[in-house]
Amino acid sequence: MKAKKYLWSIICVYFCYLTHGIQAIILSQNNVNFAKQWGFNMADPQSAAYAAGLAAVSTAVAWTGFGKFISVWIGGEISDRVGRKKLMIGGAILYIICFATMFVTNNATVAAITGLLGGIATSGFWDASGYPAVQEAYPAAPGSALIMIKFFVALSSIFYPLICVQTAAAGNWKINIVIPLVLSCVVLVFACIARFVYDDEKAANAGAGSDKRADQAEIDAAKARQLVAPGKFTAFLTYFYAFLVMAVMYGAQQYTKAFGLAYCGLSEMQAASMTTMYQVGSIVAVAFWAVMMSKLKWHPLKVLIVDAVITAGSLLAVLLVHQVAIVYIAILILGFGCAGGALQTGLSVLQEFVPGPKGRNTGIYYTFMGAASYLMPVIVALWEVEVGGSRGQEFKTSLANMVKPHLY
Repeated sequence: MKAKKYLWSIICVYFCYLTHGIQAIILSQNNVNFAKQWGFNMADPQSAAYAAGLAAVSTAVAWTGFGKFISVWIGGEISDRVGRKKLMIGGAILYIICFATMFVTNNATVAAITGLLGGIATSGFWDASGYPAVQEAYPAAPGSALIMIKFFVALSSIFYPLICVQTAAAGNWKINIVIPLVLSCVVLVFACIARFVYDDEKAANAGAGSDKRADQAEIDAAKARQLVAPGKFTAFLTYFYAFLVMAVMYGAQQYTKAFGLAYCGLSEMQAASMTTMYQVGSIVAVAFWAVMMSKLKWHPLKVLIVDAVITAGSLLAVLLVHQVAIVYIAILILGFGCAGGALQTGLSVLQEFVPGPKGRNTGIYYTFMGAASYLMPVIVALWEVEVGGSRGQEFKTSLANMVKPHLY
């Protein structure tokens, strides 16, 4: 009954993440066109100017990660204080500003600032309000509600790379910016008209003289029960896992297309299809692991170990075997192992083995993820400037960068 009453809030959140799926890859999928717009000469792929243009794009991507990094800590606290609706509206406004600026700016520094705004809007506003909002609106199956967020992110990431190639070939590449701009406007409308469970309950509790929620009471009780602090090594492993998986996932998400162009000799459409295959693998994994954990009662740690083995094997196949058919299959499997809910499962394991305030644990976990999403594009940008030209294209995949010295 509650799900029907708050249907618009559920729709609003899912449209948020449909839009975010595009925002996460818009710079990397349109890197050459953005570099041209910012004033770089991209005529010769082997020139230093070309490498500098790609480095500027990677820098903007890095600032997106930095925006996530600095906002994830405080977003949840603000959401609990002011409610879900205000943060959903604020995130949509920031997205509109971000995409509108991308459309008109010819300055790489301004573009980097828009990347920062996009990161803040994603983690500080939408993640902080959207994740709890769908769980509160659908209490009968909150896990399923969260899985659908991953589905909508992957859905837009499947089709958007293919759209980018088609519009660029037709000479209308800026449509690729208009699409998420329009979606952001739709989200803003939905956020304005939707009612949110937390906001309604907060108002009701305020009228009764209390605004303390049951979930906060549960956290307080859990804190009181913890007499022995977890080992520092255990905590380090769980947080380092978040950093490592995010580094691989973010690298694959951002640079799969460039890897196909540089290493496998693929066409623009074929290389873009690699990103699509990666996202297809993630959607299959979401459905598969949902069944394994809910029906067959697999422990999250078991899922984590299997995901780690799959990720390592498929990553090696992508990097070492450059036959097109094998790369396509390996990138599909990589999406299954790395992007199919591994980070969410890791958070479940963290809460079990490193007990403590859930909000604090989640904040630290996502901060390590944010650090990875910032550092990987920075590394790529530095390599682009250092090696330049066609060799810079080879380093365009951060995944290859991590192991390339060992291949010779």
